[in-house]
Amino acid sequence: MTALISSASMTGSTFWRQSRDGDPLGLALHRRHYSRRRYADGRDPALFVGPGEKLVLVAHDDDALFVWRKFIDASGQKGVNCAIFRNESPCVASEMIIDAETWARDRWPGERFYTYVNPRRIRSTNPGYCFKRAGWTTCGETRGRRPLVVLEKVPS
Repeated sequence: MTALISSASMTGSTFWRQSRDGDPLGLALHRRHYSRRRYADGRDPALFVGPGEKLVLVAHDDDALFVWRKFIDASGQKGVNCAIFRNESPCVASEMIIDAETWARDRWPGERFYTYVNPRRIRSTNPGYCFKRAGWTTCGETRGRRPLVVLEKVPS
């Protein structure tokens, strides 16, 4: 697999460096994310992103993970999905999100960004607050017994 070189990586990103699915640092951060899927048979896959086009970013200090993913979403959402954002750094999360957006805009120009937040699995009374501070807006909920909040940021 060839590494993708983006203008963000060439000009220097404030927070991120490009990595790959299965990177041990990214995998360790993913294992601590609330959305991590645990298999009933006990297996622990080395890859953590899932199918489709993906862009894995790890913070320069190895204390944050951001994953963009473009795939056919069963919920009907269109665009590029923020599949994982895990921040264990002292950095401001909303600033990290904005910096990660530059990578995705370079890779997928003009695409809508969206993410899901599970309000029952986070401590905040304002689900997705860091995304909202980065200019994202709530655009709905998924269907089902345990709906997720859907946040989006559309190109200007």
